[in-house]
Amino acid sequence: MTEIRLDYSVPVEDVAEFVTLFYHFHADLAVFEDTERADHAQIRFRLSARHAEYRMPDGSVQDAADVHVIGPTSGAWKVRAEGPVEVFGMGLTPAGWAAMIGDDASTMMNRVIDATTLFGAARLRDATAALRATADPAARVTIGEALVRDLVKTGDAGARRFVRQVDGWLSASPSPEMDVLVDLAALSRRQVERKCKALYGVPPKLLARKYRALRAASAMLATGEPLDDVLERGFYDQSHMIREIKQFTGLTPGQIKDEATTLSRMTITQRSALGGQVSPLISDT
Repeated sequence: MTEIRLDYSVPVEDVAEFVTLFYHFHADLAVFEDTERADHAQIRFRLSARHAEYRMPDGSVQDAADVHVIGPTSGAWKVRAEGPVEVFGMGLTPAGWAAMIGDDASTMMNRVIDATTLFGAARLRDATAALRATADPAARVTIGEALVRDLVKTGDAGARRFVRQVDGWLSASPSPEMDVLVDLAALSRRQVERKCKALYGVPPKLLARKYRALRAASAMLATGEPLDDVLERGFYDQSHMIREIKQFTGLTPGQIKDEATTLSRMTITQRSALGGQVSPLISDT
C-alpha cells in the first residue's frame, strides 16, 4: 500500500456552492509531519483517533479534536499527527461558511475549533460512525454531502451574491485592484472590506495576495512555468515574489520546483487535474 495517499472528490451541484472539494487522506506512517498552504476553512474528521496538532501561521500550536473546523488560514501552517492517519474532510467556500457557521470568519482566522461546539455532538457522532464503517470513497462523499445539507441554514442571498462577485474579481486578474471590486459590488470601500473579512476571513488586498501566490506556486509545479513568467503575475521583483510565495505556501519558488513536500506536490497536481470540473480558484491553486 502507498504510504501517503490523497484523493479529491468534486461535490454534486447542490453542495458545490458550499464545499470546494471533499478529500480523503491516508498516511501509513508512525508520525506524519508536513506543511499546508493557506487555504479555505475546513471541516475534518479524524477517522484514526490518534493525537494530531497544527502549528498555525500565528505560531500557536492547537490540538485537533476528532471532528474539527479549521478557520481560514492567512499563511502556511504545519501539521503533525501520530499515525497511521486517516482523514475525511471538506473545504468550505465562503458561502458555505456563512450558511453552516455564520460567525465572522475573521474571528476564527488561524483557529482550530472542536466541531461539536458548532454543530452538536450527536449528528457528528453519527456521521463519524458512518464514515468509519465504510472505506469506499464514493460512500464517504455521499455521507459528507448529506451532512452539508443538514448543516446548511437558510441561505443568505446577499452573502452568496457578494461571494460570486469576489470570486469573479479574483479570477479576472492575477493581481486584481481593490477599486474594481468596490465598483463591482456597488458598496463603499469600508463595506467591501468588512464583508470580505466576515466571509473570507481577510480583507480584499490580503485575499488577492494569497491567491496570487497560490496560483503562482501551482503554475510552477503543475505546468513548469518559468520564474520569469511567474514574476509577471504582479510581483514587484524577485525578492517580493519569493517572500509572498513563501508566506502563503511555506516554500520558496526554488523549493516548489525542486524540493516540494509530498503534501504540496499531491495537493497541487491533483487539484490541477480537476481543471474544467471546478472553479479555476480551486483547480489553479
